[in-house]
Amino acid sequence: MKKIDVLTPIGVVVGFLFVAFAIISNAGLSGFGSFVDLPSIFIVIGGLIAAMLVSFSLKELKQLGKVMRESFRDEDYDIHGLIRTFIMLSEKARREGLLALEAEVEEIEDPFIRKGVLLAVDGMEPDMITDIMNAEIIALEERHRKSRSLLDKAGEYAPAWGMIGTLIGLVLMLKNLNDPSSLGPNMAIALLTTLYGSLLANLVFIPMASKLGMRTEKEVFMKQIIIEGVVGIQSGQNPRILEEKLKVFLSHDELLKHEEAALDEA
Repeated sequence: MKKIDVLTPIGVVVGFLFVAFAIISNAGLSGFGSFVDLPSIFIVIGGLIAAMLVSFSLKELKQLGKVMRESFRDEDYDIHGLIRTFIMLSEKARREGLLALEAEVEEIEDPFIRKGVLLAVDGMEPDMITDIMNAEIIALEERHRKSRSLLDKAGEYAPAWGMIGTLIGLVLMLKNLNDPSSLGPNMAIALLTTLYGSLLANLVFIPMASKLGMRTEKEVFMKQIIIEGVVGIQSGQNPRILEEKLKVFLSHDELLKHEEAALDEA
């Protein structure tokens, strides 16, 4: 079940607040305005948008907002409930046969579990079921990688455009050394573009891409458990043996919770 991941907005806001606090604690509120420079913002944001337009198609860029929104959500996986589901299906299959599971499929919400159970009911061999379901996992990883590449590239381009802005500011500053009044604004462009690019990359784009990568790994891990469960049902494994097999995927704390829940159910 998907839920809001509050840590993403909290992390972004806290990061910006600490940077702002560090500036204000040293320069005061009046000095904070020195760190706001429109030309620097235009260089970083404009260059980033231009680079993304060159790198991706319009169809891919339309997914950027959706991909970023996904980093504000999390999937709540219930491994204990998943194991209990497969134990129940295994017991029913041993009592009534695999064909009896066809009626249970309608009650299963997860489409990956439904697909696996239907493949088992259709009488496919375990190796074929594993190959088909692993192929779906590979396709999922590739889709997620392509979506995540939008954030990865943005994380690469933002600091690069910050450096370009720094070069622009330095060129302007060196060309006007005889005009002291221009040194300050040109130095601001030179330094602030690097600051803006680094903040966007290391506080927004790269952390979001990292979070999405971790979510993909978690989802793949859950699907591997499902494959083992489906193959166990198809091969007619004893429910207790299947449970022990699936329990190896649990961490120590999850295993303790699972055993406590099993005792409560008993």
